[in-house]
Amino acid sequence: MATFDGIIGAVREGDLIAHFGNPLIEQRRLASGEALAPLTDRVLIEVAGEDRLTWLDSITSQSVARLRAGDSTELLVLDPQGRVEHAAGVLEDGSSVWLIVDNGDAEKLAAWLQRMVFRSRVTVTPRPDAALVGFFAGGAAESRTTASAPNGVPLIWRDPWAHVQPGGHQYAAEAGHPAADYSWSIAVVADADSLAGPFAGALAAEALRIAAWRPRWAREVDDRSIPHEADWIRSAVHLNKGCYRGQETVAKVHNLGHPPRRLAALLLDGSDVVMPSPGDAVLAGDAEVGHITSVATHHEDGPIALAMLSRRAPVGELVVRAGETLIAAAQQVIVPADAGATADVPRLTRLSRRPAGEDPRHAR
Repeated sequence: MATFDGIIGAVREGDLIAHFGNPLIEQRRLASGEALAPLTDRVLIEVAGEDRLTWLDSITSQSVARLRAGDSTELLVLDPQGRVEHAAGVLEDGSSVWLIVDNGDAEKLAAWLQRMVFRSRVTVTPRPDAALVGFFAGGAAESRTTASAPNGVPLIWRDPWAHVQPGGHQYAAEAGHPAADYSWSIAVVADADSLAGPFAGALAAEALRIAAWRPRWAREVDDRSIPHEADWIRSAVHLNKGCYRGQETVAKVHNLGHPPRRLAALLLDGSDVVMPSPGDAVLAGDAEVGHITSVATHHEDGPIALAMLSRRAPVGELVVRAGETLIAAAQQVIVPADAGATADVPRLTRLSRRPAGEDPRHAR
């Protein structure tokens, strides 16, 4: 992956550029479109070949067969039981599809795609040295970013999370969704060391993602996750496309059932200096009802988090257990407990409950 070694002032945590000295100021600059965020935790995968779109369409959750040059979307790879295995941003440039993937998922996703090629006219090539930068569209950061264009189309992925995508469905309440202004974009740049600041680190980018209720593979996905639980159908699943692995579960839960868990946003009590960590338990009274998936300090809202809760977790005040510290948390419902069951299926009276008729043996 690109390391952005030429950028001065970066504070690193391992390979991650966490911040540049003041995460809250960086966050404001990033949100306003002024700052660029070097993304050392994302990897690029190129899918080339004349069958690339129809092939991806047949094995993933998204309808991509008719993408045009410059189009962006998002896809999931599901297992046969409909659980999320991989996730990727998708950008078509007319000659290749470019997948933007969380670093921890990139190697496994590339290997799975390569195994699925068979006789399709497709090649799958990881591009680990590609430099990726994030920004919010329409500001100074975008104007000073020159994206690579190997096939004549600038490689800038526009996150589809801001709106419900064609074929998608939103479980969260329609009014006031915080993603409405989430114009997050990721560009592939040829010369990372020539980028001009101001810059923002991963702490700033993550806080804005969490505030927009935006799920991410590296944080919200575990070995039980299905798309409905994180409201991911709004951007990454096409409910009316052809068959793909896991489709039966997607359709069954959406039309007839309810997801067993639900993502919620938490506004945390900031009076204590202790912040929870991903994996910390969420409590309703004495009962554990879920766990933290993502946490950050927002420049306006203070400490915030996303949490995966049991469907039966109560709506209202919760508590997060961070070590020995209990932190009060106000809950914002993202996926309601009654999500799913969208099909208007008439309920038939069971045979055992029908009125008893005359025994035909006694009929005259």
